Amino acid sequence: MTTNQGVKVSDTDNSLKAGSRGPTLIEDFHFREKLTHFDCERIPERVVHARGSGAHGYFQPYESMAEYSKAKFLSNPSVQTPVFVRFSAVVGFRGSADTVRDVRGFAVKFYTEDGKYDMVGNNIPVFFIQDAIKFPDLVHAIKPEPHNEMPQAAAAHDNFWDFISLTPESMHMIMWILSDRTLPRNFRVMQGFGIHTFRFVNEQGTASFVKFHWKPLLGVHSMAFDEAQKIGGKDPDFNRRDLWSSIEKGNFPEYELRVQIIAEEDEHKFDFDILDPTKLIPKELVPVRPIGKMVLNRNPDNFFAETEQVAFQPSNVVPGIDFSNDPLLQGHLMSYHDTQLHRLGSPNFTELPINKSLCPFHNNQRDGRMQMQIPTSKVNYYPNSLSEGQPAPSPTEGLSTTKSV
Repeated sequence: MTTNQGVKVSDTDNSLKAGSRGPTLIEDFHFREKLTHFDCERIPERVVHARGSGAHGYFQPYESMAEYSKAKFLSNPSVQTPVFVRFSAVVGFRGSADTVRDVRGFAVKFYTEDGKYDMVGNNIPVFFIQDAIKFPDLVHAIKPEPHNEMPQAAAAHDNFWDFISLTPESMHMIMWILSDRTLPRNFRVMQGFGIHTFRFVNEQGTASFVKFHWKPLLGVHSMAFDEAQKIGGKDPDFNRRDLWSSIEKGNFPEYELRVQIIAEEDEHKFDFDILDPTKLIPKELVPVRPIGKMVLNRNPDNFFAETEQVAFQPSNVVPGIDFSNDPLLQGHLMSYHDTQLHRLGSPNFTELPINKSLCPFHNNQRDGRMQMQIPTSKVNYYPNSLSEGQPAPSPTEGLSTTKSV
């Protein structure tokens, strides 16, 4: 055992005292470091999706999607892209039960050769609201009521139903909330959806609208409400335990990535807005096409370092994937980044091991709290000649947008 400075520790059970009865001496640096670190070891939990479970794995496409997207992780069926997945409840705090009636988060971080791509979604294909400006009101209404902080992880209270009764666009989502989809039997049999409409962009710059779906290969299964309540009382970690033990036993969860693709010129051929997150696109109108498979085959080594510190952002895209004008998505692109800065305390949260890109990264961003890189160049600006103009933008390989207005 050593201190964080690497000094060997001879006694970690007794503080250094002046005489047998004390007082404790301030020079006991091990005592001070041990308690100070303990006092500071909690970080703010997520405002929503606080209760989460994670797993490592890989994604592999069935065929090249180069016709629609130049994203390299979708182009080569022989390449396995590492992923980290975080499943979560939405409303409850970190200590709430797994089996409550609630929407579930389904977020996937792809560590691609072109950078990180985050596919952030839920197990319900639609959402409560159409514009992100309403998101604080929605979450305030569904969270425990502020005067007594009750009820925990539940939508069955006055504030939520008051808000919903005055928000007609939420009716589609409420039908899903009251269905068995909000009582998944476990994470291995839970669907995922990107909710928003995104864009695929190919090498020629041709864009298509795309909806993302994750389909568990074990099928979709749920609990009865009475069953979920009883299990929640006996084992609040039920879903987390199932995911962990299944992977430990070698029963690796598998999910098929499926997409609905719409040509850009067909955007207005429907009798509803395909960018509206309160609506889904019926598969009878746009077929759902399987394009690859994800396998989760390794549990995290440390819950806090990985599952708690992982930072998902819909704004993390790679060349070949682009945004749409969905106003809820546009709000999420800003809000998620704000959240990570608040929770993790530094713009350098991308350098934490679970958030770090596996491909090389170079830019002129410097300093900030907890900087983990040690840049050796004296040049930290662009344009420059002292470093031969490097690092420099790459017009042919870099991310570009083709979004029309």
